[in-house]
Amino acid sequence: MKTIFITGSSSGLGKATAKLFAQKGWNVIASMRHPENENELVSIPNIHLLQLDVTNKESIQKAVEAAIQIGSVDVVFNNAGYGLTGPLEGYTDDQITRQFNTNVLGVIRVTQEFLPHLRERKEGLIINTTSIGGLVTFPFSSIYHATKWAIEGWSESMSYELATQHIKIKTISPGGIATDFMTRSIDMGKHEAYATYFDKFIAGFNNPDSPLQFSAPESIAEVVYEAAIDGKDQLRYLAGNDAVSTYEYRLNKGSEAFRKGVVKGLIG
Repeated sequence: MKTIFITGSSSGLGKATAKLFAQKGWNVIASMRHPENENELVSIPNIHLLQLDVTNKESIQKAVEAAIQIGSVDVVFNNAGYGLTGPLEGYTDDQITRQFNTNVLGVIRVTQEFLPHLRERKEGLIINTTSIGGLVTFPFSSIYHATKWAIEGWSESMSYELATQHIKIKTISPGGIATDFMTRSIDMGKHEAYATYFDKFIAGFNNPDSPLQFSAPESIAEVVYEAAIDGKDQLRYLAGNDAVSTYEYRLNKGSEAFRKGVVKGLIG
């Protein structure tokens, strides 16, 4: 029985992925900040819950040590993360720091802690949740995009050195996911100078003609499962029809034309 370790398993994609892999016969180690509050995953026999705060190095060390005690880990799925939206002038330094600690440093530190285990086994796979926002950009999301572009670049660079140790790394780039991302999993900064344009941007998420059409987390979890079992030497996996269409549109339009089109849509 293969084992997957998942961060951010309390809701959304993390929870959907934990349930899918368990259904497929995998041993699942589902980590989250507050496992004592989890009522659904705890009832599934081949799912083990662990406490993990990806912004705390000691918590990471304890969780990885506990996971390896449960069994050899084949796949590490770095999924924990959240969004930060709003104009840069509206963010506090604490908001910016927390975003990078969770979305970037959390991924790097969890991976770093698992590498000796995977290297000793001379096999393994690391999968990182990025976003279509790691391949294209939209307004009022500069710090979020910075974190997701960072993980895309970091993962690509890591693919070279990990290849020397027979370890693979992949990224999953979803579009919109129909979870509570816009409430529970998002932080916001505001500034009156940008209020009209920011409100217009947020309203676009509720527009049925928006290119970001939300997918069920279960459908994105299927892409994670495919990446885990297909054996391909492939770095990036787009997930969701909107992610595929948006990225194709950017490639076909060209980066400068795409950027100018977004500006025109925002300010008219």
